[in-house]
Amino acid sequence: MGFKRKLRETTARNNSLLCVGLDPDRAKMPAGVGIAQFNRAIVDATSDLVCAYKPNLAFYEAEGLEGLRALEETIAHIPPDIPIIGDAKRGDIGNTARMYARALFDVFGFDAVTLNPYLGLDSVEPFIAYTKKGLFLLCRTSNPGARDFQDLEVDGQPFYERVAFKAVDWNVHGNIGLVVGATYVQELARIRQLCPDMPLLIPGVGSQGGDLPQVVKRGTDKSGANAIINTSRAVLYASTGPDFAEAARTAATDLRDSINQHRRPVRRNV
Repeated sequence: MGFKRKLRETTARNNSLLCVGLDPDRAKMPAGVGIAQFNRAIVDATSDLVCAYKPNLAFYEAEGLEGLRALEETIAHIPPDIPIIGDAKRGDIGNTARMYARALFDVFGFDAVTLNPYLGLDSVEPFIAYTKKGLFLLCRTSNPGARDFQDLEVDGQPFYERVAFKAVDWNVHGNIGLVVGATYVQELARIRQLCPDMPLLIPGVGSQGGDLPQVVKRGTDKSGANAIINTSRAVLYASTGPDFAEAARTAATDLRDSINQHRRPVRRNV
């Protein structure tokens, strides 16, 4: 099953646009709980509430081989009908990009990945070639420094808009989406206008303070879907005690329900 169909079916089945970022930080995790154990508990507590999971590879690579093994265990534990987005933000010349695509899709088995499109089409083509996989290009990111380059004008348009236009041009297999931060809702609205049917991965709610009602209003498509609203810390570390999984479920439930309060009416059948 391809990424787009898996996302569509999980969104409908769980009535959810919520994506939980699986970013294990030992400094915030309960004492004595390993990464794989922590992730398994989070997944077990939230798998009926999400449309996707998004492990950020940095949190696993920082732990060396132990972390990569924990990532493999985590991927294996996530129910196969829930999409997994590998938050890798890769971007390199074509030959290297082919190896990155092979690692992320063939070795780890992610359903989708995040990419930095700064090097242009040849750095993205090896990922596009995996027609049943998804790829999310960094477009308007949620961090404060995003303005340093993404607001620069290119032929009278901000750079992030040029990225959106390129994504439309490159989307020959319909497997491209965009990363757009929840902390920039005006830009989010503009990108949704330019890309009305493209899936948007939207980080920045929760701990980063994105305006949730505005994010849902401006980020979803005309059917009230195609927005993957990501949170990590607000769910993962709702408690750092032995009740961390139960607290994560409560936080995820509250956030999913808050998102749904602001969605357009949607058809529940797949």
